[in-house]
Amino acid sequence: MSKIKSRILVVDDNQGIRAALKLLLEMHFAEVELIASPNILMETMHRFKPDCVLLDMNFSSERNTGNEGLLWISELRKNCPDTNVVLFTAYADVQLAVEGMKRGAFDFIVKPWNNDKLVSTLKDACTKNRTKSTIHEKMFWGDSIQMTNIRNMVSKIAPTDATVLITGENGTGKDMMAREIHDMSLRNGRDMIAVDAGAIPENLFESELFGYVKGAFTDAVTDHTGKFEQADGSTLFLDEIGNIPLQAQAKLLRVLQNRTVTRLGSSKEIPVNIRLLCATNMNLLQKVKEGLFREDLYYRLNTISIHIPALRERPEDIIPLANIFLTRYAGKYHRNLNSLSLSAENVLKKGVWKGNIRELQNCIEKAVILSEGDQLTADDFSIKNDHEISSHLNTLDEVEERTILNAMDEFHGNLSLVAKSLGISRPTLYNKLKKYGI
Repeated sequence: MSKIKSRILVVDDNQGIRAALKLLLEMHFAEVELIASPNILMETMHRFKPDCVLLDMNFSSERNTGNEGLLWISELRKNCPDTNVVLFTAYADVQLAVEGMKRGAFDFIVKPWNNDKLVSTLKDACTKNRTKSTIHEKMFWGDSIQMTNIRNMVSKIAPTDATVLITGENGTGKDMMAREIHDMSLRNGRDMIAVDAGAIPENLFESELFGYVKGAFTDAVTDHTGKFEQADGSTLFLDEIGNIPLQAQAKLLRVLQNRTVTRLGSSKEIPVNIRLLCATNMNLLQKVKEGLFREDLYYRLNTISIHIPALRERPEDIIPLANIFLTRYAGKYHRNLNSLSLSAENVLKKGVWKGNIRELQNCIEKAVILSEGDQLTADDFSIKNDHEISSHLNTLDEVEERTILNAMDEFHGNLSLVAKSLGISRPTLYNKLKKYGI
C-alpha cells in the first residue's frame, strides 16, 4: 500500500480514537502527528506544518457544545489559511459541522467513521488547493413574464444616472439587482459602494454616510471619509432605506438635493458625483402616510421603481435556481453531485419559500453538505409546508423564527415596529432575519 507524501495532524482528546487513527493513518500518509488538546494546536502547526488537520469538534472541558471547535476553525483559517481542516464530529453534532464548513472547513467526518471514507476525505484535503476562487454571483433572470419585463427595463435605465428604488420581499435578490444595474452602467469601472442602512445605529448614521474630521467627537482621532465620498464617480447602494430614522432622512435629502456632503465637525462642502440605488422590503408610501418617511425624500428616491416578485409568484424559476445553487455548492464543498432527482424537484416545487431565493439557496447548500450520494433526493431536504409548520415547532430556533415571521406579517414588514413588538433592537432583528433567511 503506497503512502502519499502528506502530513496529517489529528486533534482529539479521546486516547482510544487517537490510537486507532494512528494505526490507520500511518498506513496511508507519510507523517502523522496526534495531539490531545487544541491548546497546543497553533504551536504544533508552526512546528509540524501539516497539509491537513483532522479536528474534533468537542473536547473534555466546560465548553463541550462544539463551540470550542468552531473557535479553533476560525483560528486556523486566520493563521494557517492554506491548510485544509476536516472536522471530526458525533452524529448528534452534524449541524455544528455544517456551521464549521460555512466558516471554512474543507469537509467533515461523522463518528463512528468509515475508514475508506475518512482516508479518502483526508487525501482530498491534502491534495486540493486551500485557496478558493471567488464565486461571482450573476443575476438570474429566468423565463417568467415578470422578470423578462424587469430585464427589459434594466437594459434601458442602467446606462443612465437615474435614481432607482428597488422593492420586494426579503430574499428576492434586491442587492443582486442593484449590482446588475451598476455592472451595466457607465460607472462600472469603479466598485459600487453598498451600505446596509438597517444595520447602522441611529447615532452613527451621519458619520458613516457623510464622514467626519479629526476632533469632531471624542473617538474621532483621524479624518474619516463617508460612504458618499467613497462612492464619488461610482454608484452608492443604500439597502434597507426604509429603516433610516426621520432626522437622518432630512440630512440625506439635503445631500441628494445639493450633491454635496459636509463632514461632521467641518463646515466645508464637498461635491460628490454619485448614482444612487436604494432598496427596501417595506411599503414606503404607507410609511409616508404614517408619518414615518418623508414624502419629499420618497419622490426623490423613486425616479425609477423596480419591484422584484416573490419566488412563489414565479414558480417556474425554482428548479433552474436550485440547479444553479447545486452546481455552486457542489464545487465549493467538493461534493460529487450533478443533479436533482424527480423526488427532490417535487419537494422543492411544493416548498413555501417565505424567505424566497435566499431561503432556497440556504436549503440547497445544507442539502449539498449533508448529502452522501451523487444526486440530491427528497430525503436530503427537510422542507415544511404551511400545515406541517404549525405542528413541528420542535426547537427554540423554530419557535423564534415563527414568532418573527408572525410579527413581520402583523406589521407588514415594518422592521422598527417588529423589533419593538419583540422587545429587541433593530440591528438584533436584522441579524436574526439573516440567520433564518427571512
